[in-house]
Amino acid sequence: MGEMMVGELKDIIPAVIIRPTIITSTYKEPFPGWVEGIRTIDSLAIGYAKGKLTFFLGDLEAIVDVIPADMVVNAIIVAMIAEARHQQPQTIYQVGSSIRNPLRYSNLQDYGFRYFTKNPWINKDGKPVIVSKVTVMNSMDSFQRYMAFRYLLLLKGLELANAAFCHFFQGVYSNLNRKINWVMRLVDIYRPYLFFNATFDDLNTEKLRMTARTSLVENDMFYFDPISIDWEDYFMNIHIPGIVKYIFK
Repeated sequence: MGEMMVGELKDIIPAVIIRPTIITSTYKEPFPGWVEGIRTIDSLAIGYAKGKLTFFLGDLEAIVDVIPADMVVNAIIVAMIAEARHQQPQTIYQVGSSIRNPLRYSNLQDYGFRYFTKNPWINKDGKPVIVSKVTVMNSMDSFQRYMAFRYLLLLKGLELANAAFCHFFQGVYSNLNRKINWVMRLVDIYRPYLFFNATFDDLNTEKLRMTARTSLVENDMFYFDPISIDWEDYFMNIHIPGIVKYIFK
């Protein structure tokens, strides 16, 4: 709807439309790994590191389209310059990585497991949280069956035991209930993305990068080509350490 309104005003105000995908912590500037607030995939990382997320839903081979925040900012600046110089018809720029440097959910699973195995989160009792690879269900039906047999039956049993033994198991029951509700809420939020098998055409953005290379003296300053990112290095040495430093409480 916002884009439609901008389209209506295109003859009155100069405008370009930037469509970033999932925005992650900074790649280089103002410094590597900077992030404010919990961003999409980061809530999964936090839950996993704290031992709350042991199973989830999704297609491990699906592409997760992410782009560091500073690359989005640079794309916005260069697009503004290009628009001011050339006054082209309103252009839409997809700023993401799914075409030029695709990242898969299986990569995220691997990076998270390796990082938090080597650098475990220390809980409030001062003990390291031991993680294992997340069990991932490949369909909603299998996820619901897993939930029912692994957790919901146990939760029902604890509820009956609580009633019979004057709430002796209330602490265990409440903890399990919170964990189940938290996972179900995440599944509800992320369900549209977990089986999303598509990539975003960034041809206009690539043309913008080519223009920047040939006409911008400060081209190196305004980097926004995802092909330059080594995802393993980025997640293991920049992004995950960044969310641990700036988000974890």
